[in-house]
Amino acid sequence: MARPFKQQRDPQRGIKTPVKRPTTSFTKLEADPDAPAQPTQRLHKLLALAGLGSRRDMEALVGSGRITINGVVASIGAGVSANDVVRLDSRPIQLPFEAELAKVLIYHKPEGEIVSQDDPEKRASVFDKLPRVKGAKWIAIGRLDINTSGLLLFTTSGELANRFMHPRYEVEREYAVRIFGELTEGQILQLKEGIELEDGPANFDHISPQGGEGSNHWYQVILREGRNREVRRLFEAFQLPVSRLMRVRFGPVNLPPRIKRGMMMELEPKEVINLLEWAGLEAPKAPLRQRSAREIEKAAAPFTPKLSKQAQQRLSGVEAQVTELTSYEQRNAPKEVDGETRRGLKESSGRENDTRGSVRRGAGPSLAERLTGTERKPRGRNSIDRHAFERQTSDIATAERESKTGRGADVRPRKPVGPKKNPNKRIRQASDIVDTQPKAKR
Repeated sequence: MARPFKQQRDPQRGIKTPVKRPTTSFTKLEADPDAPAQPTQRLHKLLALAGLGSRRDMEALVGSGRITINGVVASIGAGVSANDVVRLDSRPIQLPFEAELAKVLIYHKPEGEIVSQDDPEKRASVFDKLPRVKGAKWIAIGRLDINTSGLLLFTTSGELANRFMHPRYEVEREYAVRIFGELTEGQILQLKEGIELEDGPANFDHISPQGGEGSNHWYQVILREGRNREVRRLFEAFQLPVSRLMRVRFGPVNLPPRIKRGMMMELEPKEVINLLEWAGLEAPKAPLRQRSAREIEKAAAPFTPKLSKQAQQRLSGVEAQVTELTSYEQRNAPKEVDGETRRGLKESSGRENDTRGSVRRGAGPSLAERLTGTERKPRGRNSIDRHAFERQTSDIATAERESKTGRGADVRPRKPVGPKKNPNKRIRQASDIVDTQPKAKR
C-alpha cells in the first residue's frame, strides 16, 4: 500500500512526523522583475511592413481609432512588442516583428489596365490578376497609366517599395518610346538639359534614337523620377505625340523577354536578397513571425501533456493485440484429462497451430504471458522442442549402450574414425627392419 506521506523523526520529541511530499504543478510563472523587457517597435511601421499600406496611411489608420493593443485603443506613435495582441476592427493582425523575406513580383502590364484597387468606373485593374499573399499585401512599385505597358513591380515590403519610388534615391527608369515624327539634334539637346513643365523642370538623363519606319520613330530614354505622365509631356512639349510607351527597366530589374503581356513571374529568394542588398536593406536571417492571440492565450494556460495521435494509435494497437492474444490463450489453455496434459486444439498429438497457420510442437510462452508475467513452466513432452527432445533421447540411449559395454556413462562424442584400411595390403613395421627383441644367451 502506497504511503501519501514520508515519515521523518522529530529530534526533540523522538517521534515521527509526517512530511508532505513535493508536488509538481503546471501553473503560469510570475514575471521576473529583473528580466529584460520585450523590445517595442512603432505600430505604424509594423503595419506598413505587414503590407497594409504606406506609413502615412497607417498613421491615419491608427488615428482613426480602429486599432487596439491588448483591448486598448492605440494612439499615434504607440509601440508594441511580440507579446501584445493587435486588432483591426476586432480582427487580430499578424505583425512582422522579425521581417520575413519580402516577395517581389514582375508583371508585364498590357494597355487598358489601371494600377489602382479602387476605381469608380470599375475598369480592369492589375490587382485583379495578382496571387493572394497570406498575411501580407501587394504594393505596386510606381505606377503606369492606362495606355502605358511594360515592367511593373510588386512587393510585400514597404521599405523596398519606398527605396524604389522616393525621389531622393533617384532610381533609373528606362522606357522605349514611339512617337509620331522625329526629333532634331537641337530638340534632343534641350530634352537632356531640361525644359519647364507645369509642375517644374524635367529632363532625360539619356536619350538615343532607335530607328523607325515612315513617320513613326523609336527612342530610348532614361530618367530618374516618376511624375505623372512625365515622358509623354516632355515629347508633347515639341508637338510630338507619343503613340506607344513601354517601360523596359526599373533600377536593376529588367523586363525578361520571355514574359509576354499579361504574364507575371515571382523572383527567387536569392534574387530578392540581391535586390535588398542593392537597396541597402538587410535581409532577415529567419522568417520569424508574431504569435497569434490564440497562441498567447494557450501559452498562458496550465500545461496538460497529451499524447500525439500516432502515439495513441500505437498504444491502442498494442492493447488490442494483448487483449486478443490473452483471449486466444484462454480459449486454448491446457486441459487436464485422465491425468494427462493435452491441448484443446490437438489433444491426441499435442500440437498447436501458430499465428501463421503452421503446426509446431511445444509452443513457448505467448506475448500476453510474457507481458503479464504468467509464463507456464514446461510440462511433459509436448512442451519440449522436437529437436531438443530427439537429441536428449539419443544421448540417453548412447549412455545406456556404453554402460553395458563397460565404457561407463561418458556420452562425449568419440573421435572421428578414418577410412577403412585394405586388409590385403601389408604395412611394413619396425620389426621387419630391426629386430627389437633381445636375443637369449646361449
